[in-house]
Amino acid sequence: MSDLLPRHAQPLVNEALADTRVVLVNGARQAGKSTLTRLATAGRSGTTVRLLDDPATLRSAQDEPTEFVDHDGLMVIDEIQLVPELLRPIKVKVDLDPRPGQFLLTASSRILALRALPDALPGRMEIIELWPFSQGEMNGGHDRFVDAAFRHGPDLDHSSDWRRKDYLERVVIGGFPEAVRRTPRRRAAFFDSYLTTLIERDVLELSNIERRGELLKLLALLAGRAGQLLVPGTLSGQSGIPRTTLVRYLELLASVFLIKTIPAWSSNQTQRAVGTPKLAFVDTGVAAHLIGQDAARLGEPGGAAGPMMENFVAMELARQLTWSEERGTLHHYRTKDGTEVDAVIETPDGRVIGVEVKAGATVRTEDLTGLRALAAALGKRFIGGFVLYTGQQTLPFGDKIRAVPLDALWRLAP
Repeated sequence: MSDLLPRHAQPLVNEALADTRVVLVNGARQAGKSTLTRLATAGRSGTTVRLLDDPATLRSAQDEPTEFVDHDGLMVIDEIQLVPELLRPIKVKVDLDPRPGQFLLTASSRILALRALPDALPGRMEIIELWPFSQGEMNGGHDRFVDAAFRHGPDLDHSSDWRRKDYLERVVIGGFPEAVRRTPRRRAAFFDSYLTTLIERDVLELSNIERRGELLKLLALLAGRAGQLLVPGTLSGQSGIPRTTLVRYLELLASVFLIKTIPAWSSNQTQRAVGTPKLAFVDTGVAAHLIGQDAARLGEPGGAAGPMMENFVAMELARQLTWSEERGTLHHYRTKDGTEVDAVIETPDGRVIGVEVKAGATVRTEDLTGLRALAAALGKRFIGGFVLYTGQQTLPFGDKIRAVPLDALWRLAP
C-alpha cells in the first residue's frame, strides 16, 4: 500500500492554511502525519521542513528557538511536542506578521496537555486531528455515512456482499499504515514495537512515570473493556492501581491518542440518562492485539467480536465527523434501566441519528429497544436509527429505523 494514499484530512489542511497563521495536525504516532504534510505542501514553493526527530535539528530548536522559526513562506515543523518552547517565538512571529499559512505543525500527543506549554496561540492556530486510515481511505470508499444518514434518514438503502469474517479481518488489521501492509505475524511485531515506543517515549514526554509496567498492565485490562462504560473506581479495583494514579494514566493514554472516551448523551426529554463515558481504543488493531485475539478467535463463541465491532464503528464515525459536512458530536446513550444506543450523533441544531452495532447477520426485536426509545423521546428531532450489522440487505423495522449492512459506513455518500 502506498505511503501517499490520499487522506480526507488533506483538504482541511489546505483550507486552514489559506486563512489561518498556524495549523497543527494532531494525531497518533504512525498515523501518517508526515505523509499528510508532504501531500498538503506538494507544489508550494518556498516551504521549509524541519524534522525534530533529527538530533541536530532538535538541538538547534532547543538552543536557538527564535532563529529556528525565522523564515519566509511556509515552515513545516514535525513533532512539535519535542520542543514545545518553540510555540512562544512562533506566537511572536505571527503576531508581528498576520499572514495566513506561515506554520504547519505536527504532534503525536495532545500538545495542549503539556504542563510546560507556553501560551497556546489562541485565535492564531487551528487544530486538525488525523486518525489512522479510515476504511474508505484504504479502499477508495466515500466515508460519508454520517452525511448520508442525516440527509436521507430511513430512505438509506445499501446492499453488500461482505460477510462477518470480512469485517472481523478489518477489525484486527486496524488503520495504521505500517500495520495495514504487513502479514499477521509481522503486524503483531509492529503492534508490540508501537506500544513499547508509546510508553517508553511519548508518555514520558508528558509525565514522569516510574512504574511503566503498570501502564502496560492497565492497557491489557482496558482492551478487554473496550465499548464498556469507563468507571475509574472499578478499574482501580481490578488493576490494583490507586484511583488518582489510574485517572492520571487514563489522561496520558488519551493524550497520546491510544484511547478515546465517548461522552454520554442526554437531553431535556431523557433525564434518566447515565452520565458515564464509554471507553474506546483509537485503533481496533491495537485493541485486538492487546487481548490476543485474531479474526478467527474474535468470531468464536466467547470471543470479543461484539465489543470490538462496536469500537470499530465508533471510531469510523469519529473519523468521519472530522471531515463531514454535518457538524455533529459523537456520544453514547444509556439509561439507568439499561436501555442503550451504541452511538448517538447530534448536530448543533438538535437533529439526531442513532447507531446500534451488531456483530451478527440477524437483527432481533430486542436489538431495536434503544433506538425506538430514542425515537419516541425526540420526535421530529430524530432523523433515523440504524442497526449496522453483518447481514447483506437493508431491512425496515418500523418508522425511521433500518438495519443496514455495516460497510455502508464507508461506501455510502449523500
